[in-house]
Amino acid sequence: MNPQLEEIREQQKQSWNKFSGGWKKWDSFNMIFLGPIGEAIIAAIQPSGNQTILDIAAGTGEPGLTISAMLDSGIVVITDLADDMLTIAKEKAAEKNIINVEIKACDVCELPFADNSFDAVSCRLGFMFFPDMQLAANEIIRVLKPGGKFATSVWDTPDQNFWVTAMMDTIAKNMQLPQPPPGAPGIFRCSKPGLMKTVFENAGFVNIMEEEVPLTFNAGTAGNYWSMMTEVAAPVVAALSKADDAMHKKIKDEVFDIINTKYADGKVAIAASAIVISGKKE
Repeated sequence: MNPQLEEIREQQKQSWNKFSGGWKKWDSFNMIFLGPIGEAIIAAIQPSGNQTILDIAAGTGEPGLTISAMLDSGIVVITDLADDMLTIAKEKAAEKNIINVEIKACDVCELPFADNSFDAVSCRLGFMFFPDMQLAANEIIRVLKPGGKFATSVWDTPDQNFWVTAMMDTIAKNMQLPQPPPGAPGIFRCSKPGLMKTVFENAGFVNIMEEEVPLTFNAGTAGNYWSMMTEVAAPVVAALSKADDAMHKKIKDEVFDIINTKYADGKVAIAASAIVISGKKE
């Protein structure tokens, strides 16, 4: 991996480790919010029996931990770049008495597994952050067995995800932030139509399918929305860290106004959308 990509990888590792506490705090919320994505990924790879399955960029353990319960004598290898996130995954596995998982910190662009090792691979919301998405896809198909399935999810377009844009657009309106270069890792990097299909095709996947998955960010209140976004969403926290106290308060007040105006009944349930892409190794 070239030095620039290695630098991105290290920055991401530090960032995800930093936010592991927030992900642990909001785990129950995210299990509900992101549950339909996990269900769609599982439906695409159809785990069963004694299969060996790899879950990449699993963070605090999903969908790998859910998949593990669907196997008879199979095993799930749960991986992520951030050790602190995986520590939470280990805790969750222990709490649920899940024993058919292995948990390993590694980089998707340099998977430490032999060719043709896995019956299926899952990856929930990791692709848009990989330093080199094509290299990641190439590595995934390398470790898949012939006939093995891969399913991943990415966020849909900004206009379909107000739960992100309500915060980030308000920040952008108030602060002069540097624009990332085209194609840089980011939450909407993979939302361009056809992009993920091309990555899959270039890696050699066949039977490629895409499915839109509707979600609901059921924050309940504007206060919960603000707390969750500032404790879990790294881009939000990075931007707000550059604001002085007055600007921070101004942005917070404006976000509260936007949310409370849009959800005047006091029930903050924000529609969201993800895309699940799946394919098969010949």
